[in-house]
Amino acid sequence: MPHEMLTLSQAARHICIPEKLIYHLALQKEIPCLKRGGQYFFEHRELDEWAQRRIMRLSPENLEAHHKEVVATRAKNISDDRLIDALLKVERINPCLQAKTKPAVIREMVKAAAATNMVNDEEALIAELTAREEVSSTAIGNGAALLHSRYFNPYAFTESFIILARTEQPLFFGSQDGGQTDIFFLICCVDDDLHLHVLARLCMLIHGTSLLQNLREAESAEQMFAMMQEAEEALLKTL
Repeated sequence: MPHEMLTLSQAARHICIPEKLIYHLALQKEIPCLKRGGQYFFEHRELDEWAQRRIMRLSPENLEAHHKEVVATRAKNISDDRLIDALLKVERINPCLQAKTKPAVIREMVKAAAATNMVNDEEALIAELTAREEVSSTAIGNGAALLHSRYFNPYAFTESFIILARTEQPLFFGSQDGGQTDIFFLICCVDDDLHLHVLARLCMLIHGTSLLQNLREAESAEQMFAMMQEAEEALLKTL
C-alpha cells in the first residue's frame, strides 16, 4: 500500500540498495525516513519517490550496477525480462508530436495514454505529471525525458504500459544540462517494483546505447518500435 511503513531490510529489498547504504543515508538524513525505538522506518510512497529521483541521477557506472542487480533479482521469478515487448506497442508511439511547450507535451502524452483505455482519470494524471515537473524535471539529458507521477498510485491505471513520442521540434523541458528535449516516454505502471525497473531500463537504454539517435532518424512509429526492441535485446545480452 502507498502509505505502508517498511523496515530497513524491506526498504533495501524493495529499491535494490544494500542495507548498509540505506542505513548510512538515513543516518545522514539523505533519505526520507522515521526513527522509532532506535530503528529506521520508511514510508513506501516517499521511498518510491526518492528512488525514482535517485535512479535518474545515477552515474552510468552506478546505473549499470543497479540495473544488473534488479535484473538478477527479477530473474528469480521472471524468465523473460523484455519490457519493451510487454509494455510498448506501435500504436502507442507518435513520431510527430506537435506540442511546443511543457504543458502541451504533458497533455498530449496523457491523451495518448487515455486512448489505451487503461487510464482511470485523465485529468488527474495530467495534474500528477504537472506536479512532478514542478518539483524537478523528468528530463534526464541527451534530449530525453521520462514522464511519471511523483507518487506511485496503484489505482491510476488498469494495466502497465509505456507511451513514446518524438516532437517535431526540440523544446526546453528543464534538463539540468540546459539542453532541449525531443524524445518523451510516459511510464504508467500498476506495480511499484515494475515502475522502478522500467525507469532504470529506459535510463540504461538512453545513456548506454545509440537508441536516441536511432529514434531521431526513424521515419515511422514502426521503425521506432523496432529500434526500441533491438536496443533492449542488445542490452540484455550484455547482462
